[in-house]
Amino acid sequence: MVAKESNLRLVVAGLLLGILMAAMDNTIVATAIGTIVSDLGGLDKFVWVTSAYMVAVMAGMPIFGKLSDMYGRKRFYIFGLAVFLIGSALCGTADSIVQLSIYRAIQGIGGGALLPIAFTIVFDVFPPEQRGKMTGLLGAVFGSASVLGPLLGAYITDYISWHWVFYVNIPIGLLSLFFILRAYKESTQHIEQKIDWWGAITLVTAVVSLMFALELGGKEYAWDSAPIISLFVTFGVFFIGFLYAETKASDPIISFWMFKRRTFAAAQLLALLYGGTFIILTVFIPIFVQAVYGGSATNAGFVLTPFMLGSVVGSAISGIFQTKTSYRNLMLLSVTSFVIGMYLLSTLTPDTARWLLTVFMVITGFGVGFSFSLLPTASVHNLDPRYRGSANSTNSFFRSLGMTLGVTIFGTIQTNAFTENLKEAFQGMQGAEGNPLANISDPRAIFEASERSKIPAFVLDKIVDAMSSSITLTFTLALIPIALAIVVVLFMGKARLEINKERKKDNTQPAINH
Repeated sequence: MVAKESNLRLVVAGLLLGILMAAMDNTIVATAIGTIVSDLGGLDKFVWVTSAYMVAVMAGMPIFGKLSDMYGRKRFYIFGLAVFLIGSALCGTADSIVQLSIYRAIQGIGGGALLPIAFTIVFDVFPPEQRGKMTGLLGAVFGSASVLGPLLGAYITDYISWHWVFYVNIPIGLLSLFFILRAYKESTQHIEQKIDWWGAITLVTAVVSLMFALELGGKEYAWDSAPIISLFVTFGVFFIGFLYAETKASDPIISFWMFKRRTFAAAQLLALLYGGTFIILTVFIPIFVQAVYGGSATNAGFVLTPFMLGSVVGSAISGIFQTKTSYRNLMLLSVTSFVIGMYLLSTLTPDTARWLLTVFMVITGFGVGFSFSLLPTASVHNLDPRYRGSANSTNSFFRSLGMTLGVTIFGTIQTNAFTENLKEAFQGMQGAEGNPLANISDPRAIFEASERSKIPAFVLDKIVDAMSSSITLTFTLALIPIALAIVVVLFMGKARLEINKERKKDNTQPAINH
């Protein structure tokens, strides 16, 4: 264990800052991308700014998790921080979209190391009786960062400069680096393992192909175009190659025997399902506030605050009760709150009171918050310390994959529904100059109060109704993966965080000392 209580506090502070920085980065950049494109140009390439980061993060997570098991957490956490900070500094200096995309990939390599290793370090440095509370704290920061990102990004872009969306990471990261270097003491004694090169190569190629297919499909290229089909085929071939390589490797990156453990397998499926549904709330609720209620961008950011508060409470409660009841019981409470909240959100209309939306968000956030702290704990349940990094990185990987799939699938559903709703609303209608939509030069006018006032009232009402119904349809369909999550939770078994068993495993493993 870390020798001093003061050192523990510094380690926790360093980990919290690292998680805050890495979890916030993608959402904070998303709100600034419009301003970035207007400054740098490259409207046809802006999707790469997000894609490059996500691809690097997804590809790096399992590899860094395994490397941390083999050679220690500290060196790879510090490596991740250093690379992330270098990438952030470079992003702020970019003078073209292509440059920015390359620098974002560098950022992503660092980000792929930060999130999974941070949770693993908590399991290494804290005794079993404190792990639940600490993962609850880290999970609360992760959830809060995902929600705070859009608000902070909008503020920095509007009042400072988009460059500071990246530069803001530097003081946070340097402080995290200082705390970890000073306080986290790790043994140099580790268990020798072979590097699974074939597994790493096939996994990275498969993930890169899948991420680019999902990010570019329906945007840069049609879903049935040759480039997208080729990417999916490449993913399939290399993923099969990865599965084969892992069965032959003596020390695989992802150990398939872990999936034979009911609790571990359930935690990965739940991370995928929760990730795919949680992310659409942070995307579409702000859009609903701006486009349907007519709120400002700042109001749209603030509307996620109840969701954040609910997730913080849920994460904290989950952490506190992990030693008192089973993971399944806690996740049943989680998924019940989640499904109720999502159902209530699916009933939104332009006439729904704002205070009701706030209540709906608190209920939904409370349910989602449990997953931030509980699923990493369930992933490493009864595992030897030498497998914790791999297990935690696998869980982070599945959550990130779910978020990417969710944004792609539900984003396509919402866009198509909105388009169809508009066609139906204005079918056969002709204004003084033809189609009533013809006078709206920019479809984004519905998001700007000054532009909304220029749209004829009967036209605006139909656009608002079309947007509202497309978003609520998306929330309704999101109940499907949440319903699947209920089934998965029921199969989790009666496992819970058992202090004596965890302490015995820690004491018999030489790989991680503090």
